[in-house]
Parts: sequence; structure tokens; C-alpha cells
Amino acid sequence: MSNPPTLLAADEPPAFRLVAAQTPSNLVLLCDHASRAVPRSLGDLGVARAEWDRHIAWDIGALGTAEILARRFGCALVSSGYSRLVLDCNRRLDDPSLCPAVSDGTRIPGNEGLDEAARRLRIDALHAPYHAAVRGVLADIAKRGDVPVVVSMHSCTPVFKGFVRPWHIGVLWRADPRLPVPLMANLRALGGIEVGDNQPYDARDGHGFTMREHCELAGYPHALIEFRQDLIDTNAGIAKWADLFGQALAPLLASDALRRVEVHA
Repeated sequence: MSNPPTLLAADEPPAFRLVAAQTPSNLVLLCDHASRAVPRSLGDLGVARAEWDRHIAWDIGALGTAEILARRFGCALVSSGYSRLVLDCNRRLDDPSLCPAVSDGTRIPGNEGLDEAARRLRIDALHAPYHAAVRGVLADIAKRGDVPVVVSMHSCTPVFKGFVRPWHIGVLWRADPRLPVPLMANLRALGGIEVGDNQPYDARDGHGFTMREHCELAGYPHALIEFRQDLIDTNAGIAKWADLFGQALAPLLASDALRRVEVHA
């Protein structure tokens, strides 16, 4: 009997990386698009090397920013281990862009015509373990009687389809205002920061998965953050914007409003 097919070899990195909390913090940072790695079994998906440096492969600067914030707050950080071109961890399993055949105008030949077995192989190897790790971290916080506060770290291009995006940071949220509304106010109060309220994407359009799956349904306060990539594409930029964001976030973490489970319609 032949062995079942596997996506990842035993010596390849896992589907996720977990940085455990260094304090009893109830803050959890997530990074759905942290990596541009590809399993060896998939080669380069037929995509030119230069394309892997673009935003289509990963969220540039997001992981570095999240790592600084995780150290600052002593909190847990869960990040994906493989490129969003292989599988997008922030997509529902029935979303056509889960394993995109085209991304921002670039064909992904290795994703064209995937049958259900090939999709399931990627889901089982990458999507399921990443979200199981997120679920486990949140469950551990809840077990000790705390309410998790979740911030999902992303980055976006400064120009998209010819439109120059003016926002330095976007705060995406759907119905629960407890974290995003005061966070936007604190960011603006720092001065010189253009903050997008559900910009450059709208969390209410239903395309995301992570916040809905782990936070909205459970009633945990949360926000998805989009840093503009040209601001965090260097180590200096990452350090600057992680510090600014940390300044805005820190005073909110003691808020009683974030210590309650509330499911918002």
C-alpha cells in the first residue's frame, strides 16, 4: 500500500510559528500572510522569482512589525509559515482565492485547475494547523478566566489599480467597536497619521476568515490592521511604526470594555 500524499517534507518548516506569551497577557497578535515560503513539492508554482518579492506573495513588513509588538507587550504571536500564493489563511475554504489562480494580474500556473484532492492537501497541511494554533492560544487565555484581545497584522500596497492610498494605517472592523474605534482615535491623536476606517479594505464585505472565525463568533474584541507597505519595508520603518502603533494600543489594554465577551450582530 502506497503512502498517502503529503505537502510538506519532514524537514520543512511547519505551517505556523508560535511565539508564546512571556507574560500573562491577554493580547494575541496574528499574522496571516507572514511568509513567502513554498513547499518544495510545489516548486515555484510557475511564478517568476521577482513576483515572490511582491505583495501578492506575502504581507511585506507585517511579521517584523508584529514581532516587535509581541516583544513590547510580552504577548503571543501566531504567524503563517507559507505564502498566501500557496494558500491564503485569511480565506474561507470555499473562497476561490483560497489558492488563487490569478493575483493582482499575475497568473499562478501551479494553482490553475486544482482539483478537490489538491486543495484538500493544502488545507489539511497549512490552513487547518494554523487556525488550530490560533484556536489553542485563545482557548488557553479563556481557560484562565481572561478575554483574549486579538490584533491581526497585515500590510497593503501604497498604490492599487492606479489609486494612491493616502492612509498610513487602516483599521478594519465589522460590528464590534470596542477596540477599533478608540484605537483609531489614539492613532490620530499622535499627529501626522492618516488613519483609514475600514480602508483600504472593508471588513464588512465578507472576504476575510480569521477575525470572523476566531473573534466575532466568540465575542472577543479584535481589529485587523493594514500598514502601508512603503512605511514598513525597512527595519527602520518597521521599528518606527511598531512604536507608534504600540503607543496607541497600550493604554487600551486595561480597558474594562475589553474584558468582556460581547457578540455583536
